[in-house]
Amino acid sequence: MIVSKLARTGALVGAALGLAVAVQAAKAAEYEWTFQTSETAGEEQFKIKQHWADNINKMSSGRIKIEILPTGAVVPHNQTLDAVGSGILQGHLTDPSYFSGLNPAFSMLGNLVGAWGDPLEFMEYMQYGGGEELYNELVEPYNVHLIGAAATGLEAFVTKKPIRSVADLKGLKLRAPEGMVYEIFAKAGASPVNLPGSEVYTGLEKGVIDAADYTVFSTNHAQGLHQFANYPNYPGFHSLPMVAVSMNKEIWDGLPDDLKTIMEVATDSLAYELVFKLKAKDLAAVQEARADPNIEVIDMPAEERKKFRNIAKEEWAVWAKKNELTQKVYDSVVAFLTTRNLM
Repeated sequence: MIVSKLARTGALVGAALGLAVAVQAAKAAEYEWTFQTSETAGEEQFKIKQHWADNINKMSSGRIKIEILPTGAVVPHNQTLDAVGSGILQGHLTDPSYFSGLNPAFSMLGNLVGAWGDPLEFMEYMQYGGGEELYNELVEPYNVHLIGAAATGLEAFVTKKPIRSVADLKGLKLRAPEGMVYEIFAKAGASPVNLPGSEVYTGLEKGVIDAADYTVFSTNHAQGLHQFANYPNYPGFHSLPMVAVSMNKEIWDGLPDDLKTIMEVATDSLAYELVFKLKAKDLAAVQEARADPNIEVIDMPAEERKKFRNIAKEEWAVWAKKNELTQKVYDSVVAFLTTRNLM
């Protein structure tokens, strides 16, 4: 009798466990997506984006499972917008500037040169200043929906000559890519040089250039650029790339409201994690640089930053005339910065 009861109990427990596993498996299989990023698998940003996917899986009790792939895994980095819209990928986490050839508004929203003095300023604009609405007006015709905007840190300015004011840019041989950043530095008095990123190190070493629009402080320092360019500006004053967290619009529209909320909340968390984890890496590199008597880290004063922003505004106005949406972006950003006394 006791054996029989134990057998029945064991069978019931086994059945219950089997049911629980089956239920969990069903939840895990409800939505399975692939998102591609713009980083290689070893980069810190890639790991942070994987954590975003893990958070969504946990918050949804396994109903959503997202595989995060590195740059180029399915399509080249500048083709993910079409891939997401067509359903080849279900989403991407990337810099919108890659799609500037489709519409110059991608460049203005993706990295409006000179606009932002801090990632939190940009995030406030996107969430509360109308930026996310404008971005969705831009991408939804491509069958893509922006879940939320994040950002990397401000790119540091790496230079062999001290830049304490806008006037110090005059005549500076500066590596800058073609486009808005090139034109803005030219307006500020610099002498831009269109040099590939792969040639920045040798260009600084051999004196081909005096300075470079390149990347964040920690990367510059790790690559040894401060051996030759020992007057870096930190925090930077010119470039802040956006990270657009987007997915196929048809899939988004079909999601229940609770899962949409989970995706949005997890993306807000991702935005802060990116900002503060990348900032921590920069600050550690800055501390190491400041310990070197041959390196002087320069923080451009707020008034000089405002001068540079107003010079940049002249080029923004040129881009604003390209189409109706670029004008909307220009008007929106200028209004936001003006209300915060940043223009």
